[in-house]
Amino acid sequence: MLRAEDLPSPSYIIKEKDLKGNLEILQNVKIKSGAKIILAQKAFSIFSVYPLIAQYLDGSAASGIFEARLGFEEMGKETHVFSGAYNDEEIEQLLDLANYIVFNSFNQLNRYRDKVLAKGIKIGLRINPQCSTQEGPAIYDPCAPFSRLGITKENFDENNLQGVSGLHFHTLCQQNADALATTLKAVEEQFGHILPKMEWLNLGGGHHITRDDYDRELLIQLILQLRQKYNLQIYLEPGEAIALNAGILRCQVLDTIKNGMDIAILNTSAACHMPDVLEMPYRPPLKNSGFPNEKEFLYRLGGPTCLAGDIIGDYSFDEPLKIGDTLEFEDMAIYTMVKNNTFNGMPLPAIILEKENGQYEIIKEFDYFDFKNRLS
Repeated sequence: MLRAEDLPSPSYIIKEKDLKGNLEILQNVKIKSGAKIILAQKAFSIFSVYPLIAQYLDGSAASGIFEARLGFEEMGKETHVFSGAYNDEEIEQLLDLANYIVFNSFNQLNRYRDKVLAKGIKIGLRINPQCSTQEGPAIYDPCAPFSRLGITKENFDENNLQGVSGLHFHTLCQQNADALATTLKAVEEQFGHILPKMEWLNLGGGHHITRDDYDRELLIQLILQLRQKYNLQIYLEPGEAIALNAGILRCQVLDTIKNGMDIAILNTSAACHMPDVLEMPYRPPLKNSGFPNEKEFLYRLGGPTCLAGDIIGDYSFDEPLKIGDTLEFEDMAIYTMVKNNTFNGMPLPAIILEKENGQYEIIKEFDYFDFKNRLS
């Protein structure tokens, strides 16, 4: 039996118990609200656990052709697809994969409507209520000025809805139910007269439903109100909420140096293994550490790559770090494995499942050929 100390380093470790806990919360929301919930694979697509997820959720959401195929083959159930634009080849493939296809413009609807309807696939349109509720970077705000995502009220052709059975919007990012309530007011003001003509409404993702402080009762209330008022099937497609706090990235200290402060170089990389640290940006939680000056020994943690900015953050510790020490970054199941890369020829971390009984299962290990074969 594998012991924790025998696992490859670095490695992502998915905790089955915590994943299941999230799924139970989501299932409870489904039961109380009557909504359907699907996995947004863009945040988490470890298909080894799709059979578990399928026990609780209603299917998967895809943002591209390969995600659509993965959800269809490994999750089953419903397959929902949205893309900013499709090409002819993608549509031909999606005709055999998707149950729902959401278009981002009337141009795309007009081009592909007949083919999609002929296969019995439900058609949706993504709308943009132009209601920003985020305080973070505009890169994560689909309602930012000049957004390419969603049809605005000004550009919405109410006389061109033949075959359209639903609307979709996605405006949130790691937010609570109060942001959804604000968004729904804007949606109803602009598109409320369209909703009685629809069969379903997809509220998108960005709902941090499994976070401890999330107002799940408000979410349920909002969904029930929509169902009662418009007689709609409501969909949610969270990604982060499904695997939130359900995984870690375990790594080791390779070296310690000084340059105005103590610096530790790890065998993991922000740029390669947790790119949202640089892109978001954010400071990932680290087990048994503190903020700068909270504990006695302060270190800047970084990766071994040649990128000067490959810095994870500044952390304090009770004891000095030593070469070979093991560190565990928390909440590393989401937007890590789906976005990681091999810049500098950096090896990818292994993917491990920690089962509910405490045993470990190696899902995937990577080698030189995973790097080499990507580009030639």
